[in-house]
Amino acid sequence: MSEPARHSLDDLLAIMARLRDPERGCPWDVQQDFASIAAYTIEEAYEVADAIDRRDWHDLRDELGDLLLQVVFHAQMAAEQGLFGFADVAHAISAKMLRRHPHVFGDVRYADLAAQMQAWEEIKTAERADKGEPADASALAGISAGLPEWKRAQKLQQRAAATGFAWPDPAPVLAKLAEEVDEVRAEFANGADPARLQDEIGDVLFVMVNLARHAGVDFSQALRHANAKFERRFRRMEQLAAADGAAFGERTLGEQEQLWQRAKQAERKP
Repeated sequence: MSEPARHSLDDLLAIMARLRDPERGCPWDVQQDFASIAAYTIEEAYEVADAIDRRDWHDLRDELGDLLLQVVFHAQMAAEQGLFGFADVAHAISAKMLRRHPHVFGDVRYADLAAQMQAWEEIKTAERADKGEPADASALAGISAGLPEWKRAQKLQQRAAATGFAWPDPAPVLAKLAEEVDEVRAEFANGADPARLQDEIGDVLFVMVNLARHAGVDFSQALRHANAKFERRFRRMEQLAAADGAAFGERTLGEQEQLWQRAKQAERKP
């Protein structure tokens, strides 16, 4: 019997329950709570995205397992407190998908994708009302404050754009970006007040998210690629420095820049 066939979701739930057993479980797992595990949940989601970026499907399988474990972990802790269990989580998401896709699981028909997205938002608004959440007629209603800030910026801009409040193409976005960079430059020239710099740099980042949206580029993926490129080139510089007989950190900034250019040129070679 293959390894996947020997283990079911029920097995995973049982393993998690045993790990959390106060007498026979793992001391570390027993000590955790929702707050302490939340950071791991976010980290595992990013590990999934990284595996996809690298197109490492074997690693993706493992990372999806790690992410699933996070769901099971939270569900187990909730069950211990009498809040809900894993079955309730599965039921809730199944019901939500059925409710939000009446064009798939019902007889509703939409004229186009724009109409479908509009209906999606209307369904979500109705869901919030059913939960007793305060009425909020804003186009920005329901955007979670718990999202990574770049993602929240993206959602805010998408919602605003749906009302027509958006630049029509990238040209004015680029002009706005140049304007915001100039304002950062001016703050440095005026003494670099930390509060003002935070405000102005925040504006730059917000416009960058907007530029990515206009370009159809995923902001997070673009930044992950930039990080990977920097790490790759920096490690190459360290290798080049060592081959020349001196540690990278012992080089002058000018010498380090030369190594950076060498690392870049090496990547351009076929």
